[in-house]
Amino acid sequence: MATENPAKKLKVEAPVIGTHNGHFHADESLAVAMLRLLPTYMDSQLVRTRDPAVLSTCHTVVDVGGEYDDNNKRYDHHQRGFETVFPGHNTKLSSAGLVYMHFGKDIISAVTGLQDQDRDLLFEKLYTDFIEAFDANDNGVNVVAPKDLEKAGLEKKFEDRGFSIASVVNRYNYGVRSANAEETKTPEAKQAEEDMRFSKASQFVGEQFLIELTDRANSWLPARHQVKQAYDARLQYDPQGRILVLPEGMPWADHLYNLEKEQPIPSGVAPQVLYVLFPEDKPEGKWRIRAVSKENGGFENRKDLPDAWKGVRDEQLDQVSGIQGCVFVHAAGFIGGNKSFEGALAMAQKALEL
Repeated sequence: MATENPAKKLKVEAPVIGTHNGHFHADESLAVAMLRLLPTYMDSQLVRTRDPAVLSTCHTVVDVGGEYDDNNKRYDHHQRGFETVFPGHNTKLSSAGLVYMHFGKDIISAVTGLQDQDRDLLFEKLYTDFIEAFDANDNGVNVVAPKDLEKAGLEKKFEDRGFSIASVVNRYNYGVRSANAEETKTPEAKQAEEDMRFSKASQFVGEQFLIELTDRANSWLPARHQVKQAYDARLQYDPQGRILVLPEGMPWADHLYNLEKEQPIPSGVAPQVLYVLFPEDKPEGKWRIRAVSKENGGFENRKDLPDAWKGVRDEQLDQVSGIQGCVFVHAAGFIGGNKSFEGALAMAQKALEL
């Protein structure tokens, strides 16, 4: 008797994922991609249809069907009365947020091996920094309400509608087409091409999620311990604690802002760090000085490097600053460099006075 191919059996038994056909968006593209990061769904077939009879045969359905029921693996958000949000947040979930809320911790563990507290910390971080924007975009929620912008008299400096993951996914809806060729295609052929474009969009957005997840796990998460150590030691470089010295380059901003909120500030110590120092490569080599932004990800600093230093380099900067070994200060005043740690520290200490 011939034995059945185990791989073929696995593929047949993999749970079928269902979503809608027609115009697709970033949220269901990401929802499908995230599911496929789990061993259970790795070999799942995807069915794209709005036919309730066909969807009823699918094991897991996202973004269609008018039903949210985790027990039956139904994750739609379009139905009247749906108001579910991620714990601790106010943005109504899309199919991406629903899948992430129910499967996110398992996905993080499957990809990184993390468990317990570290996994839970990353689970919240990824939703805040990545997933929530998908939910807001699909539910028509702006970062700032247009009426508030209008009330404040603010206008856009440029158009940024095409500069987002959602806009990239939207482009996959169209691809490269020929009007004459479209007229001769059968409905089945058109559907097959649409499904292929969705597959490409889902792969793209899934890759962005995977990069975000692995970077946070490999860099952001370990950095929190080192930033905490540097924060506790900051008074040795400035009596008011306004200079933070890191042993190497790392994603420090999130952790610094959190520490400033969480840690009690001793008497005589400044409530905020103004400059962060870190080596370009090795501690014995060049060092960078970075002005801390007023808010995470913003371009306005708590205290720029001195105006007289901005856009000046090398020996000229040595003369202007009175500090030896200077390499540069950016014209925007947010970052500079020196040939040694001692020089970078001197730049930071002097910048505090100016």
